[in-house]
Amino acid sequence: MLKLDPHSEELLRQFRELRPTLEQLAKDAYSLMDDALRKQGIYVTAIEHRVKTEKSLAGKLELKGAKYKTIDDVTDLVGLRVITFYTDEVDKVAVIAKNLFDIDWSESVDKRKLHQLDSFGYNSLHYICRMKEGGPRFELQMRTALQHVWSTIEHDVGYKGEVKMPREYMRQFSRLAGMMELIDDEFSRLRLTLADYRRQALALVKDGRLDDVLLSCDSFRGYLELQPFDRLNKRIASVNQAEIYPVSLMPYLQVLESFGMETLGDLQRFIDDNSDDAYQLALSWLAITDLDILSSSTALQYLCLVHVLKHDGGKSGLKDFYDTINGENDTNDMLASMMLKQAETLPFMQKAKDKN
Repeated sequence: MLKLDPHSEELLRQFRELRPTLEQLAKDAYSLMDDALRKQGIYVTAIEHRVKTEKSLAGKLELKGAKYKTIDDVTDLVGLRVITFYTDEVDKVAVIAKNLFDIDWSESVDKRKLHQLDSFGYNSLHYICRMKEGGPRFELQMRTALQHVWSTIEHDVGYKGEVKMPREYMRQFSRLAGMMELIDDEFSRLRLTLADYRRQALALVKDGRLDDVLLSCDSFRGYLELQPFDRLNKRIASVNQAEIYPVSLMPYLQVLESFGMETLGDLQRFIDDNSDDAYQLALSWLAITDLDILSSSTALQYLCLVHVLKHDGGKSGLKDFYDTINGENDTNDMLASMMLKQAETLPFMQKAKDKN
């Protein structure tokens, strides 16, 4: 049972009166931060907001109620917490906070600079803020996901509890905290390294140095910006004067990798070597249809079909291709049979047979 002095009881009374204002403040601060992060394109793992419970405040006042003259002196009645994925994003959130709110620098603290061996879970950046138009102050905590998880673990196992932990256990905690902090830093460092690699890869693509760029999700996406299949698509579409509608070509990356392609140079040679044959296969197929709308994946699809047929993939290879692109279904077997029959009379098939 808490025992509060008259001054603390008065502070609790002030809190009860102020609570509706605090509830609205928590919602407004959350909305402002959430909207700003979205506009800046910063994706965070969570934004949390809360108003301190009366029980929690009473416990605080029992310990140090004399510290506060009025309820306005309690800076964490409203709490806002932003949890980021990477350490460098904490600083980005801090910049946004400076633009959104008035910061009380005398009360704010960067706990990341304390460098205590057991402080990893508490390494948040804490700002004491006020809305630009005024009103009560509130606390904004900014930390990484790993720091948040570690803080929860510490609280769960009672590391900061009333019972003093034996020295060997404290040492284990300190070692694990150090490892977590290292992991946190390395994730951010790896992210920056990969970002630099992506920029370098895109520069190589633009310079035409395709053999120096490994085939990957990022490099393939950048390569597609050059519209490497546009010419063949238009050539095929002209057969039936068809329109071309855009679709994603990313699902084909798995197919291209299964063909053994390792660089964008391999992909470019794949296009150069098979374009004429892909056009002939498309021509023979479209000649028996009246399709007047084709997807932008048409050229790449026929290039892949030609590659399978040239490498003696037969019906099973064609079906595997259709299963990968369309998902497994009974229609793929029929498509494979029809495509194989349509291709049998084409010159590239005869050359492939003679070669084999």
